[in-house]
Amino acid sequence: MPRRRSFCGVKQTLSFRSVHVYVNTDAFIDTASINPRLSKSGRYLESLNITEELLNPDSVTRQLSDQIALAKAFIVIAKESNNLQFAWEVSAQIRNSQALLANAASRRAPLTTRESETAIRDMALLLYQAQQLHYDSSTMIMRVKAKIQALEEQMSSVNEKSSRYGQIAAEEVPKSLYCIGVRLTTRWYENQNLEKNLRGRKQIEIKLKDNSLYHFCVFSDNVIATSVVINSTASNSKNPSEIVFHLVTDEINYAPMKAWFTMNSFRGVTVDVQKFDDFKWLNASYVPVLKQLQDSETQSYYFSGHNDDLRTPIKYRNPKYLSMLNHLRFYIPEVFPALKKIVFLDDDVVVQKDLSGLFSIDLNGKVNGAVETCMEKFHRYRTYLNYSHPLIRSHFDPDACGWAFGMNVFDLVEWRKRNVTGIYHYWQEKNIDRVLWKLGTLPPGLLTFYGLTEALNPSWHVLGLGYTDVDPQLIEKGAVVHYNGNLKPWLKIGLEKFKPLWEKTGAQKMETLS
Repeated sequence: MPRRRSFCGVKQTLSFRSVHVYVNTDAFIDTASINPRLSKSGRYLESLNITEELLNPDSVTRQLSDQIALAKAFIVIAKESNNLQFAWEVSAQIRNSQALLANAASRRAPLTTRESETAIRDMALLLYQAQQLHYDSSTMIMRVKAKIQALEEQMSSVNEKSSRYGQIAAEEVPKSLYCIGVRLTTRWYENQNLEKNLRGRKQIEIKLKDNSLYHFCVFSDNVIATSVVINSTASNSKNPSEIVFHLVTDEINYAPMKAWFTMNSFRGVTVDVQKFDDFKWLNASYVPVLKQLQDSETQSYYFSGHNDDLRTPIKYRNPKYLSMLNHLRFYIPEVFPALKKIVFLDDDVVVQKDLSGLFSIDLNGKVNGAVETCMEKFHRYRTYLNYSHPLIRSHFDPDACGWAFGMNVFDLVEWRKRNVTGIYHYWQEKNIDRVLWKLGTLPPGLLTFYGLTEALNPSWHVLGLGYTDVDPQLIEKGAVVHYNGNLKPWLKIGLEKFKPLWEKTGAQKMETLS
């Protein structure tokens, strides 16, 4: 049932479906006759209590406040209907009523009927006019719903475009990087001395298999980024001559990599460059990812360009997730059969401390040493895997703590003993239809190294510089800082506040080649 209220002669009938306003300006009640706080002289005997005024149904302050609230809603509707003149009139009256309330609050005395009579009457007339214009509750609700729906559709469209453009920007090859590759390739084939220097360094073959040294591996097609990793590691090492870097790249970037790391010395660090095209064992009969690339459905999913009716976010359809340089991390014992322990580094990291301490960490029989990322709930296993599938649900705890690739210590002896690569193959083959997970190498890594990962001190690996704000104190203490995310420091879209940290390690020197 509608609820009727009478405030100082202005009768209002309120309901959830409509608002009716009746105006009777000849019958304003004398507030002094009903308010015991007024003396005959018109002075108030005690100070104003705003809360009591707003709760009192017979209060002039309450009536003005109710009118203002209702009028604000009508302003929105009027503007949506392009009735700007009426919206202006209502706004002006709201300001008048608010001025009265402010005056009463400043003098700490309730409003009297006499001083508020004009404001109440004028506002009531405007509210009645709004009702005649069909600015009632039903109209308001319908208009608001329509507006919300239109905004949601617009937001969905904007988000989709933003995702596409952001992904394109993240995947672009900067001109400087492209030109460096071309110039280094030219130098490699024009300068015969570079190849002679390479042949003269055959003694490094001994170092490549010496397990008393500190071995690092990087799998990348980015010359600048890889140089930053090696240069920052060498600059912060106590014994750079005892460091060996194993680089693996593709056919296209093999010559630029060879040229750059032959032309330059990194404080005595040994650098070896290979291309995965030379790995004869890396074929479709052994590697599930290569086998999947031969599947027509997989090719269509990643390379056709169809939008899949927006059912799958564009980031999940990035062909880089099938790149062998991404998946080669699961074949490290095959790539380096003579090694017993190695530190894996992504090419988007900067080293700030000496990393020799990583090789003395006891992994307690585990295979993978990594920094956990489950300080937040969204970095648990449930975030990365499809727990509606019984195979996932029956094997893995959804609350298990996630960890990060990018700086990992691998015990290759335990890896071979536990056949970790075989575990990876099992899960990769189970996910041929992309039902268990969709994105990247971290989900299969979480499955492969489940129960085989030893948590490292978080200061060894600080993440987030490629997508979010990071506490400067954490960055300062971090041994390795990681630009994981789309906002890489060599891209225009990279976070400007974190670029100097990357550039000071020698990136600018390389860009002069472009």
